[in-house]
Formats: sequence, structure tokens, C-alpha cells
Amino acid sequence: MDKTLIYVHDPMCSWCWGFEPVRKKLFNSLTPAIIIKRFVGGLAPDSNEPMPQQMQTMLQNTWRKIEQTIPGTEFNYDFWSHCQPRRSTYPSNRAVIAARQQSSEYDELITHRIQQAYYTEAKNPSDKNILIELAKEIGLNVEQFTQDIQSEKIDKLFQQELLYARKLGMNSFPSLAYQVGDKIYSIGLDYNSMEKMLEQIHQIDTLR
Repeated sequence: MDKTLIYVHDPMCSWCWGFEPVRKKLFNSLTPAIIIKRFVGGLAPDSNEPMPQQMQTMLQNTWRKIEQTIPGTEFNYDFWSHCQPRRSTYPSNRAVIAARQQSSEYDELITHRIQQAYYTEAKNPSDKNILIELAKEIGLNVEQFTQDIQSEKIDKLFQQELLYARKLGMNSFPSLAYQVGDKIYSIGLDYNSMEKMLEQIHQIDTLR
């Protein structure tokens, strides 16, 4: 019976950034029999409007909460003064899908590079030129990537992933679900340890 761990994230989701160390440990601890499928969730639609100051303050407070909740997580607050923040994560989501078109391994690589740029280097991944710069850094075919992130094909794939995540009820990010055959089980997150999540997966396997 097929077994799949479904991971829905957004590269500009600050809780996803905090979750990364434990997520990596969890994924590395799974048996080879479990397939891992990554999907982007689309946190915020395309927008060229400056982010309202109230939302900027709210997100900075979220960053501080994450630093307190997940020890070791760091954010570069220079972003808020060095960039023009926009509430727009769809471009970075399309970038992940465009990178994946060149090779599946680039999915995780571009996601991590976007997170690093945003959270530690005060760069804005809502900007296409930043995404292209990051694609070049990880070795993507930049010309192909530049075409793809603006293409109808990538946007269609992106919309399909959004619909799939919504259909599963995975509306907050990060989200994990475990599919065994045609049954899908939600996995509760632990941002500081993989053990409880691994235990949930084992328990589901025992029930089957």
C-alpha cells in the first residue's frame, strides 16, 4: 500500500522557516517506503501595493514570537527598513514550481534559498529580480526559469496545488498529512522535536 507524507508550505511563511530544522530531521528519519510530496500553499496573492504599517508591525511581532517559541530561529529585522514590504508570496511560490520543472531536487534548494534571503539577508522575494538572482545562485537555467515564472503553465500548476491543499483542509502553513492508500490523516506539528510527529506516523501505520 502506498504511503505518502504530504508537506504544504510557503517559502515566505515565517513559521515554515522556524520549522525547517525539525522538518529536515523528520524527513531524514522516514523509511524509504514513505514518499515525500511537497506542495506550495500560497499564503498571499500577487500585489504591488506597499504593506500597511499595521501588518508590518503584526509580522514583526510574529517573528519575535517564533524566536521565543523555537529557540535558535533568527530573523534579520533590517528587512523592514531596507525593503519595500508587500503582502505578496505568490511569486515565490511560482518560483518553487518553476525550479521543480528543471529538477525535483531544486524544490527544496530554491525554497531554502528564498527563506535565507528573506529572513537572514533582508532581501525581498516578492520581487522577480531577487528570485532570478537566487535561481542563478543555486545553479538553475536562469533563462528558462525567468520564462517559466511568468508562464501560464506554471501559474496553472500553482493553482492546482492551491486547490489540492485546500481540498485536504491544509489551509495553514506549514501543514503535514500522511496518506496511506486512499486515507489521509492530519499530522499535528511540533516545532521543536520530530519525535511526536514520527510517533503519529507510526501509530497510523499500526492502525492500518
